[in-house]
Order: sequence, then C-alpha cells, then structure tokens
Amino acid sequence: MRGFLASSIGVATAAALALPLALPTPALATPSTGAVAPVTPGGSTQSLPLAPLGPSADRTPGVPGMSASPRVPETQGLDAREVKTFSLVGVVWDDAGTELHGRVQVRTRSARTATWSDWQDVEIHNSEHAADPGAAERASGRVRGATAPLWVGESDGVEVRVQAEPGAPSTRPGSRLPSGMRIELVDPGADVPVRAADGKNGGPVGDDKGEVAAPGMTMEMAESSAANVPHAALGADEIPELNKADSTADAVFASDGELTAAAAPFIGPRPRIVTRKGWGADESLREKAFVYTSSVKAAFVHHSASGNNYACKDAPAVLRSLYRYHVISSGWRDLGYNFAVDKCGTVYEGRAGGVSKAVLGAHTMGFNTNSMGVVVLGTYTSAGPPAVAVDAVARLTAWKLGLFGRDPRGKTTLTSGGGNRYPKGKKVSMNIISGHRDGFATECPGKKLYGRLPTTRTSSAKLQGRP
Repeated sequence: MRGFLASSIGVATAAALALPLALPTPALATPSTGAVAPVTPGGSTQSLPLAPLGPSADRTPGVPGMSASPRVPETQGLDAREVKTFSLVGVVWDDAGTELHGRVQVRTRSARTATWSDWQDVEIHNSEHAADPGAAERASGRVRGATAPLWVGESDGVEVRVQAEPGAPSTRPGSRLPSGMRIELVDPGADVPVRAADGKNGGPVGDDKGEVAAPGMTMEMAESSAANVPHAALGADEIPELNKADSTADAVFASDGELTAAAAPFIGPRPRIVTRKGWGADESLREKAFVYTSSVKAAFVHHSASGNNYACKDAPAVLRSLYRYHVISSGWRDLGYNFAVDKCGTVYEGRAGGVSKAVLGAHTMGFNTNSMGVVVLGTYTSAGPPAVAVDAVARLTAWKLGLFGRDPRGKTTLTSGGGNRYPKGKKVSMNIISGHRDGFATECPGKKLYGRLPTTRTSSAKLQGRP
C-alpha cells in the first residue's frame, strides 16, 4: 500500500492563500477585536489492567455464558469498582496480531441513577477495522489488539469478565487470553459550544499581508479545518449542503483546474457535513500529517458495533469517544473511518485531511487504499438501520464518489493489501458501494444494514442524475 503524506502546515498555508477566492458559504462569526483563547476539547481515558480471576466459587454468580466449572479456560477481569466518569468501554491487549477467542462482558453503574446495568456482551472481532498489513500506521509500534467499543452512557462504576473460548484444548491458543489485557474507560468530555453562523461575519480575519488569524483555534485545529477550504471557511463547525449544480461548481473550483464541469456531470448534491471542529475532535491526539491515496474507487459501509443506546444529541460524544478509543487505546494515527452517520441521518467528517480528498483511512483491513469508509453509529445485526441513516449514506456516496467519477451501481477492481478473505496482491472485483464483509470475513456492517446496500446503490446513482 502506498500513501501520500501531506504536511498539515503546508495544507494550512495553501488554504489561507485560497480563502479570499472561496465560494460564498455560511461562515462562523468571529470577534472583530481581542484575542480568543483556543477551546481545547476535554475527555480522558482510564486504562486499568485486568487480573486473573479465582475459582468459580469466588466469582460473582449470574454471569450469563460463563462456565461454573472449576476447570474453566483462562479467565481475567475486574471486580466491581467505582471509577471516574466514562461513557464508552473496550478491552485492549498488547499484540495487534493476536486474536481474542472467547467472550467479553461488562456491566456498568449509571452516574445519574446509581443503578447497575445487566451484563452486556462486547463485540470481540475488531481487528478487521485497522490499517493494512505492512502499512506505516500498523508498523508504528503503538498499535494494540482491541475489541469493538461499547457505548454505555455516563457511568461511574464498572465490572468486567473476559473468558477464553470454552472447550478448547490447552495446546490451542483459543484456550488462553492475549497478554496485557486492559479495560479502557473513555470519557468524551463536554460538548464544545458552537458559535452560530449569522451569514454576516467572515471566518478568519486577515490583514493586508495575507496572513490569516484563527481565533479560538489551536494550530492543529486550524490545519484540520484548512483542509476543507474552500468548501467552508476556516473554523467552520459544518460544511453546508449544496444543490447539484452548486456542488458541481464547488467541486470544479476546489479541484484547482483538475476537474471540469463537462467531465463531472454526475456529482450528487453535497450533504451537510459536521466538521471535526463541529463534533469537538481534540486535534492534539492525532498524528500531525495527513496521508492520502491516489483516488476513491469504492465506499465501504460499516456499523460501529457500539450499540444503539444513544440519543442523536449524544452522537458527537459517541464520535469523540470512538476517536479517542482508536487513537489512545488502539494506537491508530486518527479515527479509522472517513465519515460517520448517526441514526438521525447527520453526516460527520471522520479522519482529518479534507472531506473531498482521498484520505487514507483504517476501516477495511486489506482495502484501505483507494477507498473510503463510512460508519453508521450503532449495531445493526438484528436491529434495522433507520431509513434516514441509510438515506444519508446514499447522499454522501452520491457526492463523494461523484467527485471521482464513480457510478454507485457499478463495480471496481481493488488490490488486496492482505487479510483473512483475500491474500495480499490479489485483484478483487467489488461493488463500488460495498459492505465491510465484502472485503473481510466479518459480520460488519451487520445483516440488517448490509441488506439495505442494494437500494442504497440505486438511490445514490439517482442522486447523481444517472439514467
């Protein structure tokens, strides 16, 4: 896999120079005088080591699915305890190449009601959401094995049990747990206040030398935001939706002459996209440079497997938690997905680098190159995805795939970077809009969401204006 590394400072400089030429878009109001201190998002991660559990007689009874026999496979966990407030949990271990065969369960205490939840299963198969084998991101030395994250809401108590696969012989890895197991308790921090756009004030303030100030933003925040110029002003909390004609004009302008209106008649209307600043990403967590691939030939649809127990108003907090779990707990360079969609149909910018660019993600092991990853927040194995969320995926892919001349109903050929379904180097024909399971042996994006992809392809193509 090859990725193209771009200096974020260079992106910011180029964006600043482009600002006077940007298409008219709603901009955030900024103070005309006085310095504004950058607002750094909060949030924290508690990482607690798991310990071997004693004989079954010493364990808490009533854990569903856990063996009561003294001859149980290896079991680790954490007794019920009070902890600092958190909202998302996951389990990590030292070696990303080691798989966890067994069962992970947690129960948590609500910070608001002081009641304990029932035991909840945590999805253990998560390695397929990662950088490709041999990629620089995977070879950083910081990447850990990890379960899927689980959103539990604001909690201040936790208990966890991890049991290796029952019935496996002692000589088989399945009977033993990975080394260095820890429970990660993620607090997303408070929402960052959003300053409403009034349509009258410009975004950044410039002087006659062309230098651009970014009130209320750190350098990392400004660099991330600048990657979306001219689609939105520097410091914007959202990129506004456009109709089809304006989306094409905007794309032609942003391509700096590489795209012409005549060559791009099938760009769908751009949906409203909440930027990283809008959902409160802590830009100090990610690696500083942006990494690009050469094109976007396919879109892989995922579910986050983090549960459906969230309100739409909490979606930015869910996203901040996923981001922190990917970077701090799992050791990735940034959030793995390029875009996220919540169950109310709001679209969010994912991995930094620019929503219209071919940003290299870490979402579909083996097929991250020349693709994009879209995650629908929630678990859609047995629960059906909301229609508005599916519609948002269609609208997003109609626009983004249209920028790269892709027909959502068509097929494309991708070269595998290695995985459990296709060996490295194999050329694979795939639907341009595919599910994660099409590139990797996994349940993702869940049976119910996967079943909606045929109509998503049709709707996306229709939005592009294809016959």
